[in-house]
Amino acid sequence: MSTPEQNNSTEKDMPLISHLLELRDRLLRMVLAVIIVFITLIYWANDIYLMLSAPLVAHLPDSSNMIATDIISPFLTPFKMTAVLSVFIAMPFILHQAWGFVSPGLYRHEKRFAYPLLFSSIMLFYCGLAFAYFVVFPMAWAFLTAAGPEGIQVLPDISSYLDIVTKMFFAFGLAFEIPVATILLIWSGLTTVESLREKRPYVIVGVFVVGMLLTPPDVISQILLAIPMWILFELGIVFAIMGNNANKKPSSQ
Repeated sequence: MSTPEQNNSTEKDMPLISHLLELRDRLLRMVLAVIIVFITLIYWANDIYLMLSAPLVAHLPDSSNMIATDIISPFLTPFKMTAVLSVFIAMPFILHQAWGFVSPGLYRHEKRFAYPLLFSSIMLFYCGLAFAYFVVFPMAWAFLTAAGPEGIQVLPDISSYLDIVTKMFFAFGLAFEIPVATILLIWSGLTTVESLREKRPYVIVGVFVVGMLLTPPDVISQILLAIPMWILFELGIVFAIMGNNANKKPSSQ
């Protein structure tokens, strides 16, 4: 016969096991979604890489082309690019699964703002990717390809290029999530609007340090990451104040 202590222990363990099982199921769904998108896109892997490299190729001299220094790079690099793109495309489903795992632990008034924040986080992530591709890449590659000494032929390696642009895509995608992160920090009580305003000088220095670490070693891409991060931080504070005011109005009536 089981003792009361054993029964209590079993009751405590079951919720943990059920949460772990749910987490496993949602992670498997995320992976499956990425695999499905990847299988759909793999046929166009070479075309996708050509589209990705277009901002750099447009600024190469007429006598220059991209090269592959490893014998497996012409096959493996477009393959890796397609895998990264599959993650980006599946991001709404991935975030939805993450939200489905976290939402049962939220209060009703927190859930009321969760869907707008979820939608905003997805849109901001894609805005970050688009900003990197259409604004940062052309300006950064134009500067880098023209900044070298005379007599140096620019022959970028396709694998190195993929590593750089993947890093920059993630950097800008995550950087554009700053308003959502700021709102969550304020609404969760971990900080306040007044505290963030007091730390604004440190935030400004911090975004430029982050821009230096996450972008290639050129001033243009560093500034193009740091300034949007600062603006998005300020927007996060504004939206958090608006949300706090919206919460106070129903309670005062």
